Amino acid sequence: MKRRTLLAASAAGLAAPRLADAQAAFPNRPITLQIAFPAGGATDVQMRSFAEAATRALGQQVIIENRPGGGGTLPAANMRNVRPDGYTLGQLALPAIRLPYMQRMAFNPRTDFTPIIHLTGYLFAVCVRAESPYQTWADLVADARRRPGMVKMGNTGANGTPHLTLVDIAAAERIELEHVPFRGEGDAVPALIGGHIDASGTGSGVVELVEQGRLRALNVWSRERSWRWPNVPTLRELGYDMVVTSPYGLVGPLGMEADIVRRLHEGFRTALHDPAHVATLRRLDMPLEYLGPEDYAAFIQRTATEEEARVTRLGLRG
Repeated sequence: MKRRTLLAASAAGLAAPRLADAQAAFPNRPITLQIAFPAGGATDVQMRSFAEAATRALGQQVIIENRPGGGGTLPAANMRNVRPDGYTLGQLALPAIRLPYMQRMAFNPRTDFTPIIHLTGYLFAVCVRAESPYQTWADLVADARRRPGMVKMGNTGANGTPHLTLVDIAAAERIELEHVPFRGEGDAVPALIGGHIDASGTGSGVVELVEQGRLRALNVWSRERSWRWPNVPTLRELGYDMVVTSPYGLVGPLGMEADIVRRLHEGFRTALHDPAHVATLRRLDMPLEYLGPEDYAAFIQRTATEEEARVTRLGLRG
């Protein structure tokens, strides 16, 4: 009996270091970050810059996988189908917190994820082509009053933040717009440039196009005017009590080990503040909005409450 006890104790003593070694070795293969929008938009540009910095910080390649569609919810939905080993993570876009209160979804934003880190948000704006007759937001509103339902307003996805914000604004102005949804900024902006729509509520990916003179911004949705476009008014300056940035972060599936979450968070925090990534954020005029796992978890709970109330107010429950 004594010999068996000694052998069991010896095996247990060996197992503990091996488990610790396995955890310490994380990550030992590439990590995939699923993002909710197609290539070419601000999210894609920002996240690829972040992935490059995260690759340096974690010592393993961090791969971006575009998963557009589903109103920005596919990466979140996919977290229910991946192993909680830290090697497949998803962007938690704001629609993934909102849509479960509008229609039946396969996940609950309050309970079904492991929050890792909050990253940033968007500079939203309504933009038109340089050739557009709309020189100001007031011009567009006046035309929409003259031609109800005829002004084609693009957005980055049905029931996404730009769409619902513009629904709110149209209701406040008592105008009727024709809302035209796209799968993301990468699809909406070419349609705008090509003249298929009159204007679009879009994100930070249009910054360079505005600076090149190909697009004109009529308003911005941030708290303060953009440092890039000091002459473009905010929604608040135009009389709407709104600040809209659609913030997002990274989550994993439920049940991830605390040590893996800690290692990912440390690497991602380093990547978020990496000078090359910070420069990308500045180029896109996207704020650096860091939150760690606990604060991000609390943020998700607050945002879910706010979005549920918004869905109820707009009568959007399915």
